[in-house]
Amino acid sequence: MKKLLLAVLGAAVIVPGTFAGTETYSGKEMKQVAPLPCPEWYRDREFNAGIWGTYVFTGNDWEDDRYIEADHAWGGGIDVKYFFHRFLGVGFEGWVVGARRTHEDVFIDLTNDVFEFDTRHERRAVGSALATLTFRYPIPCSRFAPYVFAGGGGIFGGGERTRLVVSDSVIRTQDTDSETELVGQFGGGVEVRLTPHIGWINDFSWNVINGPENNFGMVRSGLNFAF
Repeated sequence: MKKLLLAVLGAAVIVPGTFAGTETYSGKEMKQVAPLPCPEWYRDREFNAGIWGTYVFTGNDWEDDRYIEADHAWGGGIDVKYFFHRFLGVGFEGWVVGARRTHEDVFIDLTNDVFEFDTRHERRAVGSALATLTFRYPIPCSRFAPYVFAGGGGIFGGGERTRLVVSDSVIRTQDTDSETELVGQFGGGVEVRLTPHIGWINDFSWNVINGPENNFGMVRSGLNFAF
């Protein structure tokens, strides 16, 4: 009888110890997973180089314009910028367009009764070089970065004048040479990064030239390369 009692007590001690490491849960286990970080499309201390096409149009009727002297002009340009902070950068840009100038050519010789009137078309290059300051705002977790910019520099290749010259009995037109003027620029646009190193830019700027009736608008579209 003693042996049977000891056996029962031993089993009672061993069996609970056998199942002591097993735990059961009601319901599902919940695991917290950290969200993936946003991709880095724009960086601090970033060097940019851009190439773009451009369309220029005069701010008033082109017949009254005093510099571009053309209804519209097409061309292209390049720019370089260094962003010492992802929001602010300094740079340089240069562009050139082909502007077709139209003017009257007159030759009158009263002595010999010669009267010649002709409309002449002259295509010439008008270009500019400017230093620029750009402020951009990369939208967080986005490929988009709206920006505004301002610049100043010089513009060349336009501003010719047609004047009447009278000498004895001869009246004729004479064209002056082109002039280099100061130009100021301000505008805004948006860049879309296709990759962290290649972006598509589109913007508009208004350009103000020294003197009256010669301001113009410029539309640009092109690629920006970031390093």
